Amino acid sequence: MISSDLPRSVRSGEELDLIKLNAFLRVNAPNVGTVLDVRQFAGGFSNLTYLLKTADQEYVLRRPPFGANIKGGHDMGREFRVLSLLTGHYDKIPEPVVYCESSDLLGAPFYIMTRIQGVILRAAMASTLDIAPERMRQLSEALVDNLVAIHRLDIDVTGLRQLGKPEGYVPRQVEGWLKRYRDAETDKIPAMDSVGNWLQENYPTEQAAAFLHNDYKFDNVLLESDNATGEPIPIIKGVLDWEMATVGDPLMDLGATLAYWSEADDSPAYRNFNLTWLPGSLTRQEVIARYAEKSGRNVSHILFYYVFGLYKNAVIAQQIYARWKQGYSQDARFGHLLPMIIELAAKAMEAIERREV
Repeated sequence: MISSDLPRSVRSGEELDLIKLNAFLRVNAPNVGTVLDVRQFAGGFSNLTYLLKTADQEYVLRRPPFGANIKGGHDMGREFRVLSLLTGHYDKIPEPVVYCESSDLLGAPFYIMTRIQGVILRAAMASTLDIAPERMRQLSEALVDNLVAIHRLDIDVTGLRQLGKPEGYVPRQVEGWLKRYRDAETDKIPAMDSVGNWLQENYPTEQAAAFLHNDYKFDNVLLESDNATGEPIPIIKGVLDWEMATVGDPLMDLGATLAYWSEADDSPAYRNFNLTWLPGSLTRQEVIARYAEKSGRNVSHILFYYVFGLYKNAVIAQQIYARWKQGYSQDARFGHLLPMIIELAAKAMEAIERREV
């Protein structure tokens, strides 16, 4: 049996002021009731996520990590707005409840949403899972098909177009993430510089604009489970972590997913990024083919998007590692991210040299 993503005791230094929180809720979201207990979800490396328990309901609170100063990646108001815009158009989301823009209450802006119960397949679970190959294939197919469904959302009818400026999205993203890396750099990694230069020299013709999740992977998807066994079944109940959602070239989203998609013959370090290397799962090439078939989009330049996905993941890890090195976080996991950054840069260079995903 696979357990759902279980919350734990709140990490030291990341506690919430329950008195202030309840005072805020009494005025701004009285239907929530009084929060009696707070737990913390340990998974993930980005925003901090807490479980709030009242007498008869459960909610989830999201706030930026302590010491974060990257607004684009930790904008709680934006994430709340995305959920609000998706409501009524896409049903695989938690219901947004309330947003607090002020940092006075909890030290940073935050928002609260309803909790969706489900199974999250995380990379760390791979060695303990016993998922039949045919089921693993169905799960990975469902993941790809749901990404296509997200990209099919009408950005005008939903109002999602207001989230960004699609024109010139790809070069803006590349230049922005190159700058983020320079600002967070702690150790010289020559491959990161080489990959950054290659991206600037190989811009593809952009696709028609679509809505992008921007961090789409098994870790951010809640799956239905079999009532008898607890095993995941290929029904997606919810998609989480919309903090980087925007509008732009949808292949940037596919590239980000492929950058997490490890295979059986990848290095042990790279297999740590996802559990898609388990028997039966689609390969990266099969993901590309299925996405092309279901979406009808031209994927001939997918190498660029894959390389950018790897580079962006490396920069995100670098930003987290830099905050840890500066003493803003006591989370021991963050101190071990440097090898991951090096691995991602090497993987990107390998793809460029081999000219294949």
